[in-house]
Amino acid sequence: MPYVITDACVDVMDRTCVSQCPVDCIHEGERMLYIHPDDCIDCGACEPECPQDAIHLADALPSDLAHFAAINADFFTSSEYGPAKDDGRASAVDHPYVAGIPGRT
Repeated sequence: MPYVITDACVDVMDRTCVSQCPVDCIHEGERMLYIHPDDCIDCGACEPECPQDAIHLADALPSDLAHFAAINADFFTSSEYGPAKDDGRASAVDHPYVAGIPGRT
């Protein structure tokens, strides 16, 4: 997974990164955005556009944020949460870790 979105995006979701992504690999959850690890082409266009500095190269994630690599990947593989699906889920459901982060005021 080349790039990862971390908790600085929770309850902010500026979405500037989405418009910069040439392959549409950034998807919206309820409270934050997630990067699809199989679709990201490692171009880096999203990283400098994030005003919250929430996007990091996976290999350069600070140790206290390393778990977000798995969170981003799990968002796209779970049958219980993840992006809206053709199987009837009408809207995205955040990863449980993200859903449990206290709200920002």
